[in-house]
Amino acid sequence: MIDPKLIRENIGLVKESLEKRGASFDIERLMGVEEKRRRLIQETEKIKSEKNLLSNEIAKLKKAGSNPVEKIEHLRTVGKNIEEMELSLKATEKEWEDMILVIPNIPHDTVPVGAGDEDNQVVRFSGEKPHFDFDPLAHWDIGEKLDILDFKRAAKITGSRFTLYKGCGALLERALINFMLDIHTTKHGYTEVLPPFMVNRETMTGTGQLPKFEEELFRLDGLDYFLIPTAEVPVTNIYADEILREDELPLKYVACTPCFRKEAGAHGKDTRGLTRQHQFNKVELVKFTSPESSYDELEGLLLDAEDILKRLNIHYRVSLLCTGDLGFSSAKTYDIEVWLPGQNIYREISSCSNFENFQARRARIRYRRQGGKTDFVHTLNGSGLAAGRTVMAVMENYQTKDGGIIVPEALRPYMQGITKIPGA
Repeated sequence: MIDPKLIRENIGLVKESLEKRGASFDIERLMGVEEKRRRLIQETEKIKSEKNLLSNEIAKLKKAGSNPVEKIEHLRTVGKNIEEMELSLKATEKEWEDMILVIPNIPHDTVPVGAGDEDNQVVRFSGEKPHFDFDPLAHWDIGEKLDILDFKRAAKITGSRFTLYKGCGALLERALINFMLDIHTTKHGYTEVLPPFMVNRETMTGTGQLPKFEEELFRLDGLDYFLIPTAEVPVTNIYADEILREDELPLKYVACTPCFRKEAGAHGKDTRGLTRQHQFNKVELVKFTSPESSYDELEGLLLDAEDILKRLNIHYRVSLLCTGDLGFSSAKTYDIEVWLPGQNIYREISSCSNFENFQARRARIRYRRQGGKTDFVHTLNGSGLAAGRTVMAVMENYQTKDGGIIVPEALRPYMQGITKIPGA
């Protein structure tokens, strides 16, 4: 969440941020709640002072041998008034806290102002688009012809937006996951973790999924547990309510987990193939850094994610998201968009974000500077990469005229000696 002190002292900056994002929020109501909170604090302190004075008067009168019945009765009334005001203050502070939890992060100064993805800025391209002497197919057609992706049986087992990987399809996804994990741990310096795939409400709140996006999450019936939408959630919360040492930073973790998403607002959008699934595997990169180094670490995180596509020799571009396309918790985000020749489009395969101290405040993750002062860490994360979307990128970019798929050279040590998935 945004620093409450900043909200109270610079509400204009918050208004400007909301306008840049195109976000709807009742800022006037928030200001009204804050005014009520301040008034209740002042009134509570005033009446507590009155209680103290009254208590002292009663004590003096009793010492002098008097029995100040009326003052004692008045003291009881004042005490009840204090109790009522403290309850009202507590409720008002809870209302304030609930409201600021749904205010999105303030975009970094380098984020371009825009309304949506059409205003994102392409930063760079990498590699060349493949050239074919035939019409390239989309991955869902390739997968069904090779019998390595089965969407119909997955729908029978569960429902729409699920996939059954078979044979070389399952092997290809497993190979990509192992390849990514090995590169990130041995070449990029990340520590691998395997977190729980279910988390509690407080953990979801810590990374910003709750309370605003509860309708997009899968919640377990009878338990206040949620299936994770990304490994970012459990991994970021590893250090919730902890104080790290400055010399420990940056901390870098990588995890591969299944991700579960309702995709409630995506009816009819990208529903074919592996693009937008309710369940998919993703390799996630998470960093905990000092505030001074977090934007350098963001650039490094981006390069680490890009390195996977470079090693696979797949063409992509990097885009800087504008304010209107920025995620709720993010201060700055780059998208890596892979080229899919079978669909003739670029498709996002990784988002690399700096959340600054937005998540750390919610999860209470701090570090102690060398001088002894504590401060909130900055958290970052990025896909390194989404496994299913990397599978479709390999399938579409390495397809052959006979309907087969050439295995990228970097991936061959993980494919049990298979260099080509033969055409059907």
